[in-house]
Amino acid sequence: MTALSGIAGALAPVFMLILSGHIMARWAFPSTAFWPGAERLTYYVLFPVLLVLKIGNASLPAAELGYVIAVLVLLLALGGACILLLARLIEQDPRRLSSIFQGGIRFNTYVGLATVTALFGDSGMVWAAVFLAVMIPLVNVASIVCFALLPADPNAENEVVQPPLLRTLVLSVVKNPLIIGCAVGTALNLTELNIPPPLFSLLELIAAMALPLGLLAVGVGLDIKVLTRGGYSLWLATSFKLVLYPGIFLCLTALIDLPSEARLVIAVFVMLPTAPSAYILSRQLGGDAGLMAAIITLQTLIAMLTMPLILMWLL
Repeated sequence: MTALSGIAGALAPVFMLILSGHIMARWAFPSTAFWPGAERLTYYVLFPVLLVLKIGNASLPAAELGYVIAVLVLLLALGGACILLLARLIEQDPRRLSSIFQGGIRFNTYVGLATVTALFGDSGMVWAAVFLAVMIPLVNVASIVCFALLPADPNAENEVVQPPLLRTLVLSVVKNPLIIGCAVGTALNLTELNIPPPLFSLLELIAAMALPLGLLAVGVGLDIKVLTRGGYSLWLATSFKLVLYPGIFLCLTALIDLPSEARLVIAVFVMLPTAPSAYILSRQLGGDAGLMAAIITLQTLIAMLTMPLILMWLL
């Protein structure tokens, strides 16, 4: 009971911020026009700065780094293959398949970093930085490849013409602020360059705004009405992401030994609901944006229950 209360106490502020954002959006406070700009500011400025600082200043344990990266790559490969195979059992529409795929492998970084900070403090941020530096680029590339390789829907009346795969991949890397933040942070870490103290202090102030505003923006994006549109696909993506995907990770760690803290921190990220940015990508590349919005909403709501329970079992 003590462990559960401790975990619930750590996670409560995270999910309360999300719910607060949802309530503020329903009341149109401070205004309807405020939130799109706040979300863009967080995504394009605040959060990339946070990634640069966290990854750039992480003291990476070189001896165990290779095993951790290997587990992460295997996890994404196995998880991606499993969710596609399961999705094909109930769906044939490639637009819906792409949304299920994103719902199965993407993760909400705002919730993850806030949770790791609450549970493990600065020591946990080392492994959080490793996870983000490896998985943000890989997950984005995997999602775009999924859109490009799925067969066209023969029944689509207004089929979206997708650009060539290589061009899409290159643009996704060049234009994605989270990937850029990971790259800059990794470069600073590997070269051991130090950010000048006045600039570092400024960046710390900017980064401090990222998680609170990002969590509020997650709540703003929740739309309860879309939950009626998903059907079996919605529940498949949700049960896979919040239960089966963490199970795959735990099976891998049973075969490949990881440092205890690395295992726990990465487990937090693996059990996260999918990222709101999946909705943007779904709209841009012709996925089922309505299903994607439903997956994001349902996973975020159910994760408020599953995350404390799984963490209590792990801890």
